Amino acid sequence: MTPRPESSGSHPEQSAERQPAAAEPAKKAVARKTVAKKAVAKKTAAAAKAVAKKVTATKATAAPRKATAKKTPVKKTAVKSAAAKKSVAPQTAVKKAAAKKTPAEKAGARKAAVEETAAAAQPVPPEMEIAVSPAVDAADRERLLSGTHHAPHSVLGAHPVPGGVVFRAFRPYALAVTVVSGGLTVELHDDGDGFFSGLLPLGGVPAYRLLVTYEGTVQETEDAYRFLPTLGELDLHLIGEGRHEELWTVLGAHPMTHQGVTGTRFSVWAPNARGVRVAGTFNFWDGTGFPMRSLGSTGVWELFVPGIGEGELYKFEITRPDGSKTLRADPMARRTEVPPATSSIVTSSAYEWGDAAWLERRAEVPAHRAPFSVYEVHLPSWRPGLTYRQLAEQLPAYVKDLGFTHVELMPVAEHPFGPSWGYQVTGFYAPTARLGTPDDFRYLVDALHRAGIGVIMDWVPAHFPRDEWALAEFDGRPLYEHEDPLRAAHPDWGTLEFDFGRREVRNFLVANALYWCEEFHIDGLRVDAVASMLYLDYSREPGQWTPNEHGGRENLDAVAFLQEMNATVYRRVPGVVTIAEESTAWDGVTRATHHKGPSGFGGLGFGLKWNMGWMHDSLQYMSHEPVHRRYHHGEMTFSMVYAYSENYVLPISHDEVVHGKRSLVSKMPGDWWQQRANLRAYLGFMWAHPGKQLLFMGQEFAQGAEWSEAHGPDWWLLDPHYGAEADHRGVRDLVRDLNTVYGHTPALWRGDTEPSGFRWVTGDAAEDNVFAFLRYDSDGSPLLAVSHFAPVVRQDYRIGVPDDVPAWHEVVNTDAGRYGGGDVTRPDPVKPEPQGRHGFPASIRLTLPPLATVWLRPA
Repeated sequence: MTPRPESSGSHPEQSAERQPAAAEPAKKAVARKTVAKKAVAKKTAAAAKAVAKKVTATKATAAPRKATAKKTPVKKTAVKSAAAKKSVAPQTAVKKAAAKKTPAEKAGARKAAVEETAAAAQPVPPEMEIAVSPAVDAADRERLLSGTHHAPHSVLGAHPVPGGVVFRAFRPYALAVTVVSGGLTVELHDDGDGFFSGLLPLGGVPAYRLLVTYEGTVQETEDAYRFLPTLGELDLHLIGEGRHEELWTVLGAHPMTHQGVTGTRFSVWAPNARGVRVAGTFNFWDGTGFPMRSLGSTGVWELFVPGIGEGELYKFEITRPDGSKTLRADPMARRTEVPPATSSIVTSSAYEWGDAAWLERRAEVPAHRAPFSVYEVHLPSWRPGLTYRQLAEQLPAYVKDLGFTHVELMPVAEHPFGPSWGYQVTGFYAPTARLGTPDDFRYLVDALHRAGIGVIMDWVPAHFPRDEWALAEFDGRPLYEHEDPLRAAHPDWGTLEFDFGRREVRNFLVANALYWCEEFHIDGLRVDAVASMLYLDYSREPGQWTPNEHGGRENLDAVAFLQEMNATVYRRVPGVVTIAEESTAWDGVTRATHHKGPSGFGGLGFGLKWNMGWMHDSLQYMSHEPVHRRYHHGEMTFSMVYAYSENYVLPISHDEVVHGKRSLVSKMPGDWWQQRANLRAYLGFMWAHPGKQLLFMGQEFAQGAEWSEAHGPDWWLLDPHYGAEADHRGVRDLVRDLNTVYGHTPALWRGDTEPSGFRWVTGDAAEDNVFAFLRYDSDGSPLLAVSHFAPVVRQDYRIGVPDDVPAWHEVVNTDAGRYGGGDVTRPDPVKPEPQGRHGFPASIRLTLPPLATVWLRPA
């Protein structure tokens, strides 16, 4: 900030002998109107333009104020004289301010103020009438001007002193500041550089307001520096310990009523800052006159600003340790501007939820023992141009019609760069403003719940971007990121990794997980990039990482953080599930945190884990021409070797249909008919395989093109006027039927995590490209799934079955004509024969359709 001109006003070091007689203030009171006019004339055009256009300005752009006369402390007689001969401007301002109130409000406020002033303005004992200069001393003055004051409330506001009560105000660009208390109106002395002060011979601090005169306007306001801190000792203790589980309720910007006055509390964690000021639309983006106070050793800065509320834009102006300044968005902002704008917005929620019934029943059955079929959605591109509320009119109905139990939303937290798809977050506590307000997002979640659909949200606690207005070196030094540059820099994405070893950072993230679950009723968190958090050498070469204290590659801080996050979420929010996107063989991702495994670590505590191995192996198999699949048969069976080591989700996500990987149907070999047949057979195999299902939008109707966030799914493929519409509609109809049968067949989901829920019938028929297995409910009820990945019809193919099922009925056949297949189906039940096969005492003979999966249940 440009240095301000040195004040020529009065200073504490000026002696009483050099000050004028007591009659001088009285003369000044008589001529106050003339003085105000002269002050206005002295204001330069630059300063006037700064106020009129609401832009940030410094005092250096305005000419220095007129040197003020040396003064003596205000005596009781002078105050009476000043009160009797008030200037016209303050009288007019009082009348204008009063006119804005209702008669009842005006009468009540005036009565209370008069009574308080009368009680406070008791005669001052002679021994108390000691000459004290009311002006801010030179050291405090310089710290306030430079934005490095830790305790502005100890200087500004009203304070009892020998001789009365001193009033000090710091109002840059003001022409005059007047104290109004009941029937008393006293203009403070202009000390230069925006400082105003006065000593009133009162016996105690009265209730008062300030009249602040700017060029062309007069504002009546509460004094922000008369209020006690808004944060209590318990809150500060929990913040210091890194254990405040509702951190969003104490940090950030919160409209509130404090000491009977409405306004907004601003608070921010910035322990390395030399000073913090709040700037926004309410002070023309000049935070000079709004310094925040430091609350002890917690590193938290706080200021209650009266008279402002929802909708105001703001940022924090931080003075770094080197004296430079940076303007930062609020890390705890619960609402933001629409990108590319970056300001935080004061907000509060008035939303009334209608999903009580959903919340009550969601905890009845754990996710790993319940039907769990997920439709993954990128909200900005699912139907481009729709807001949260417009999406609420379409998305729930679409997902419910297809039979999915959940949606998974790609990150909705605020992010500056759209093509990051939300995975580079700057506003961890704010739903992206691209689609509406936070309450609009609540409305969407509520609508999904009322439609019987759970909501999972992608959550990104691994890293954050380097934008200079966000978290990177937030207060001038590494704060949210690790102080070691090698640990801080993420090697793959050009971002910064969180310092999971710092308790305040862990608190920021753990509270953030709770925030989405408690404030937005989110049913699950899919945690992104867990593998990059767990390993110190992730994507790093030798010499680019330092082993942990045991000499290993595990990031012990990240392990502790994930354990704390999972344990806290499951304790506080029953029914919520956490899901790890973890691509390695880390032991115990879904094991309880208090159960140690062979590695010596307790489990990470997740509820589910993405089965990335299954996804890679199965897609690799499907990409081969059928004639070559016999050589890759094990890629489809290997997943069952480790299927019960964790609680798995089978993900066909956005990552598999972008960046040259092609869409799901385009990965399949053959002509257009064969591609769709392969896709249908693969989906049937996936829905029957142990584990939960996840399918990315657009793949449910065999979109041929890769996904692009710029235009979303190719919905035109489902237009009845499009010639191949039936081909795409047939795949979507299959997905609907798979979900319907899946939801009504407990054998397909109740035993997902139990070896007793699965049995191979044949897993080694490589020459035939056939896979057959049984799924069992807890009561022994079976479902038989047979997948045939060759493009030929196999007649009388014998499959071993138990001998206690009298007949089997085909419930799903992906080759059915209504799906676009060849309609090689069997409408009649098939009875077992006493001929043993595949280790079973009986068998059935089936006609296997080409490139198809068939499900059979007991008839």
